[in-house]
Amino acid sequence: MGFFSSSPRSVRLDDGRPVRTAAAGKPASMWSDGFGTLATRSLQVIIVAVIAVALILGMLQLTVVVIPVLLALIVASAAAPLMGWLRRRGIPSVFATILTLLAFVLVLGGIGWLVVNAVRDQFDDLSKQAQQGFQSVLDWSKTLPFDIDRKQIDEWVGNATDFLTSAQFGSGALAGVSAVANFLTGLVLMIVTLFFFLKDGPKLWEFLIRPFRGSNYDRAVRVGHKAVHTFGAYLRGTAAVAAVDAIGITIGLLILQIPLALPLGALVFVLAFIPIVGATVAGILAALVALVTNGLGAAIWVIIIVVAVNQLEGNFLQPFLMGRSMKLHAFAVLIALTIGTVLGGIVGAILAVPLTAAVWGIIQVWDGPNTPARWARKRPSVEEKVDTVTAD
Repeated sequence: MGFFSSSPRSVRLDDGRPVRTAAAGKPASMWSDGFGTLATRSLQVIIVAVIAVALILGMLQLTVVVIPVLLALIVASAAAPLMGWLRRRGIPSVFATILTLLAFVLVLGGIGWLVVNAVRDQFDDLSKQAQQGFQSVLDWSKTLPFDIDRKQIDEWVGNATDFLTSAQFGSGALAGVSAVANFLTGLVLMIVTLFFFLKDGPKLWEFLIRPFRGSNYDRAVRVGHKAVHTFGAYLRGTAAVAAVDAIGITIGLLILQIPLALPLGALVFVLAFIPIVGATVAGILAALVALVTNGLGAAIWVIIIVVAVNQLEGNFLQPFLMGRSMKLHAFAVLIALTIGTVLGGIVGAILAVPLTAAVWGIIQVWDGPNTPARWARKRPSVEEKVDTVTAD
C-alpha cells in the first residue's frame, strides 16, 4: 500500500475505542465537521431566503398582474367540476366557459342588485336614525361619571369637516381614483385570464411541465392536481360556509328589524372569506348599526346572533363542508393572515389562507400520491415503536 492512501485510517485509544481519522496524506476538510455542516446549512438557508425575498418583492411590484392571475386561478379551480360536467355532456370548451362565466355574472350581479336596492330604499330612514342615534350617544356621554367637554367634541367635528374640504383630502381622492383605475385594470385582466384558465387550463399546465421527465414529471402532475383540488375545495367550502353565515345573520337582523339587513348580510358573506378576522369585523359592524339605529338592547341581540352563527359554522359546518384535510392549525392561519395583510392588504389576507393550504397540500403529495416530503412525514411515537417491537 502506498504512503498516500485514499481510504481513511482508524486508530484506537488506550481504552480500545476506535477513532476515525482523515485519510493518510489527505487533510480533513473544514466543511466535514460540525461547524462546516452548520455553515453549509446556514448558507443554503440564506440563499433560499434571498430568492424568496426577491420573488416576493418582484410580485409586489406587479400586484396588478399577480393578484388577478391568482384570483382567476382560484376561481377556475372552484369551477373545475362544473367545467368537467359540461364537457362530459358534449359541450365544447368555449361554450362551457361562456356558460360558467354567465353563471358567475348572474350570481354576483343578483347579489349586487339586491344590495344596491336595499341601500337606496332605506337610505333616508337610515340617515335620520343615524342622526338620532348620534345625538343619543352625545346625551348618554353627559351621564358618564367623568366630564366630556362639549367644546372638544365640536372641535373634533370641525377638524373632520376641515379635513374633508382640505387639499389633503383632495389628494387622497385623486389617489382613490388611481386605485379605482388599477382595480378596473386588474378586473379586466382577471376576467380574461379566467376565461383562458377555464377553457384551456389542463392544456396550459401540460405545456408548462413539458421539460420534466420521469419521476419529476409525475411529481409535477401530482402538484398540479393537488393545487387545483385544494384551491377549488377551499373556495367552494368557504363560499358555502359564508352563505350560511350571511343567511343566518340576515334572518336575525330582519327579525330584529335592523336597517340595511341585506347589505350587512352581503358584507358578512364577503368578510367570511377572511378567516377569524372577517367574522369579528362583520359582527362589530352589524352591532354598531343596531346600536345607532335600534339602541343598546338590539346591539346585544345582534352580538348574540353573530356569536351563535359563528360557533355553528366553526364547529359543524366548516369541518363537514371543507373536510379535515383542508383544516389548517389556527396558529398557521394567523401567521398566514398577518403576512398576507402586510404584503397585500385585504386581498392578501383573502389569498393567504388558500395559498398556504395549497402549499401544504403539495407537500403532502411531494414523494407520492399519499406520501409527503421526507422532512414532513410523521415520525412514529414512542408507543407505536413499542407496539412494533412487541409485534416482532
